[in-house]
Amino acid sequence: MLKEELMDKLEHNFSTESLAGEVGFKASRSGGKGGQNVNKVASKAELKFDIRASLLFSDDEKKLLLSRLSHRLIGDRVIRVVSEEERSQLLNREKALSKLYLILKRALHQEKPRKATRPKKAAVEQRLKEKRLMAEKKIHRRKDYL
Repeated sequence: MLKEELMDKLEHNFSTESLAGEVGFKASRSGGKGGQNVNKVASKAELKFDIRASLLFSDDEKKLLLSRLSHRLIGDRVIRVVSEEERSQLLNREKALSKLYLILKRALHQEKPRKATRPKKAAVEQRLKEKRLMAEKKIHRRKDYL
């Protein structure tokens, strides 16, 4: 397991493995590479995840997901993720599951509030000194300086 995924698991209490139990899976025929195999095998994976029915998230997290993912929702509660990049149904299913994990992780991520800081006294003095030098340089450029 990746270190980043482990940290997120501790923060949000969900992982790709726990998501797999709450996801509806459907396979269908896919276009793209594969030759005659494309016409015979259902390799496209479609996952549906019902946010409101999920046991992985608290009510607050569900509200946050529903508001942040409103543009992706079907019927105001279900997220649909499709993968048809690979020739294997299993690989497409894993890719779709990892896509769903990333979508949910990004939606739950909250940025830390910015702490307002002030410039150091030495930096202010340096800036004012440079400003004075630039002003003097421009004064010396004038025609009526003499």
